Amino acid sequence: MLRTLCFLLFPILLCSSTLHLSLGANPSRINPLLATDSASGEISGWVFNGLVKFDKEGNIVGDLAESWRFDEPTRLIFQLRRDVAWHDGTPFTAADVAFTYALSKSPKLFTPYASDFRYVESVRVLDTYTVEVVYKEPYYKALSIWMMGMLPKHLWEHVDDPMTSDLNRHPIGTGPYRLEQLENSGDAILTANPDYFEHAPNIEKIHYHFIPDPTTQFLMLKANKLDIGSLTPLQIEKQIDAQFKNYYRIVRLPGRGYTYLGFNLANEKFKDIRVREAIDMAIDKEQLIRILFFSWGKVCHGPFMPGTFAYPEHLPRSAYDPEKAKALLAEAGYDDRHPLAFTITTNANNTTRLYAAQIIQYQLGKIGVKVKIRAMEWQAFLNTVVTPRRFEVILLGWSLGLIPDAYALWHSDSDKLGGFNLVGYHNPDVDRMIEEAEQTTDMEKVGKIYKKMFAAIAQDKPYVFLYIPDSITVVNRQINPIVPSIIGIMHNQIDWIKP
Repeated sequence: MLRTLCFLLFPILLCSSTLHLSLGANPSRINPLLATDSASGEISGWVFNGLVKFDKEGNIVGDLAESWRFDEPTRLIFQLRRDVAWHDGTPFTAADVAFTYALSKSPKLFTPYASDFRYVESVRVLDTYTVEVVYKEPYYKALSIWMMGMLPKHLWEHVDDPMTSDLNRHPIGTGPYRLEQLENSGDAILTANPDYFEHAPNIEKIHYHFIPDPTTQFLMLKANKLDIGSLTPLQIEKQIDAQFKNYYRIVRLPGRGYTYLGFNLANEKFKDIRVREAIDMAIDKEQLIRILFFSWGKVCHGPFMPGTFAYPEHLPRSAYDPEKAKALLAEAGYDDRHPLAFTITTNANNTTRLYAAQIIQYQLGKIGVKVKIRAMEWQAFLNTVVTPRRFEVILLGWSLGLIPDAYALWHSDSDKLGGFNLVGYHNPDVDRMIEEAEQTTDMEKVGKIYKKMFAAIAQDKPYVFLYIPDSITVVNRQINPIVPSIIGIMHNQIDWIKP
């Protein structure tokens, strides 16, 4: 009703609402199969849809698919919506789904996302709006991998080289917005899709301002030139005023990544769990969060994301207890005459981690542990320290997903060159749990297994899990309705109204 009145009374001035955002890097390819950088991924998210998506509670719900069922643990049937069209007006059908899958496997296309479909045996069109997916074995991500954006067969089937196609810069999708303008080292503009199958977005344009410098982004926010932006704890505590807070609503959500100290478990010092427990107990994580983030963060207790199906209700917590830490070190054979000594290695370009290393060095020094810090340029760090496992302790971080993949980090088989089990963690019970979880499509059962796994890993202490920084987003107060959730604030963007 509001939009209708707006159009009738003020057709030009008030109906052309624009959402102003910032873009810190050049998008490379606006293609869900090739969008490996964050800028490309963000814009692709407006242009394309998957078969399913997360709702605001983190549950999987239909997107281009209206329903699905497992006829067998290895046979998944999707019923597609019948009211979806590509931006050029061509109907979306099951043939597009089969084509997108086939293209992801094509030798002409180099995509890291092909591994998501490694358990898929076949994708078959049963009729215009029905797709059958057969898996080689039951797989717990059988449904979630279909969040991948779909591509239009009628356009892409005529492309000889998908890596260089003009469609990567002028994409045609099914999403709520169409890409109108994309400049190299310049702005990107998207316009609302009036035929979007849910409903046309209320905000008619999204204008991404190309601002690669974070300081300039912050100044643009302070000048009220952006509608949404991210702040650091320092900025929110020390560098904004009442006028800024009157213009922007502050949305505080748990971050999507954690920082950890990882022990090289092949090193004799760290094979003794008493040593790992002592280091864990001697680090005051709350103090770390106060100093580094002005308390805008939370203690990390284990490997999976808080608020998800994999997070246990009763957390295995390790209390800050320096006296008990000293006693454990004494039991392990370390004292003032024979102190525990090691080097923490991290990447030099992350100042927060460098400060964290210095605080940890000071805290461990209070119980007699001698810590050296080695900071390296990122590529040198990866190539000479992380990949060949030439470290005693590393300070790093991982991103957190709503559906975690424990295999990559925690399975014994991932302790290899190129694998992400960097610390050499081996636990046969955890391996068994990972394998059992991977081979079921019952997500309730997967959740129970992952919660047990969480507790087992936390108890083994291959890492000292340190902190999860908060995500601090500011939003123009004129924009409504903003509904913060575990997946952020953009989940209901098509419903937003900006006067």
